[in-house]
Amino acid sequence: VEEVLAAAEEQEAEKRRSVTVEKELELEFDLGNLLALDRNPPAAAGLRGAGPRREAVLRALARDNTQLLVAQLWELPAERAGGAGGPLVAQLPEPTFRLPREKPPPRPRPPTRWEQFARLKGIRKRKRTSLVWDEQAKEWRRRWGYRRAGGDPARAWLAEVPEGADPEEDQFARLRREKQERVARNELNRLRNLARAHRAGTAVPAAPLHPTGHQSREELGHVARVARVSTASLGRFQPRLPKESAEPPSRSSGKKRRFEPLLGNLAAERSRQLELLRDMGSKKPVLDITRAVNKQLRQEEAEAAAAKGKKQSRRGKRGRRQQRVGRSSKKSGPRRQQQQRPAASGG
Repeated sequence: VEEVLAAAEEQEAEKRRSVTVEKELELEFDLGNLLALDRNPPAAAGLRGAGPRREAVLRALARDNTQLLVAQLWELPAERAGGAGGPLVAQLPEPTFRLPREKPPPRPRPPTRWEQFARLKGIRKRKRTSLVWDEQAKEWRRRWGYRRAGGDPARAWLAEVPEGADPEEDQFARLRREKQERVARNELNRLRNLARAHRAGTAVPAAPLHPTGHQSREELGHVARVARVSTASLGRFQPRLPKESAEPPSRSSGKKRRFEPLLGNLAAERSRQLELLRDMGSKKPVLDITRAVNKQLRQEEAEAAAAKGKKQSRRGKRGRRQQRVGRSSKKSGPRRQQQQRPAASGG
């Protein structure tokens, strides 16, 4: 009983261990990264081998260093987050150690023509509200886009004739034409920026859909098929959309190859290998009766088709010859002689 009580007291004392930890060499702290460096050499006897003793030594060492790090955090200035009843938050200083990155930093995007022009002219971006007051409609409307403030000049019921313009010119048609030119110019500039970024070496993914948001049914269907077959199961386990076929689309038009599993039925694998060795070792050729019969039938059909074609060609030649002979016999004798006289005199 005394031994059990002593062990229980020792465990309780271990749980209620003092927060003061003594070290021969003071630890180096980087509170910005929550890092503590312990340069004290550990006990070599406790770290030999692998067992519960080594785990206990490592746990005690980690506990002492964590206690020292927490004590340093409590000395930092702190404040209540979210009011008086919120949690206590410490203000961490700037980190002193540069931690390595797992992946390289992303490459900067090349500036567009407008960004280059703005930097050259010193134009700075100013954030403006998206809603403005429309005096005509007496309500707040968007600054740009559909139902914007002021309305579209090309759709207004009244158009002002500019000074010096032809009074007979249709101003509404002119406004619509100018709008189409602006849209086309903006689209051209967008394509130029994409081409310039592609030449610069940055990967700019092409938009799969129309940038204005007016997608056709074929474009939406193509994008849906590409997104479905992008999974490892080729969309077999993806939820189907309404009015979509139950059969999942294939990544290619051909048939998907199937491979035997690496770990599976060993008896079937052994039988296939033995059959292959048996065929390789036997001197008699392996005869596939079905394949041989099909090959013979195809050969006979090809010979019959070739013979039929030769007969038709011979009949055609005979008919042509008879027609030529009949035509030549109808010609008169004197006319035939007149045609042959120049040939005789020339000889």
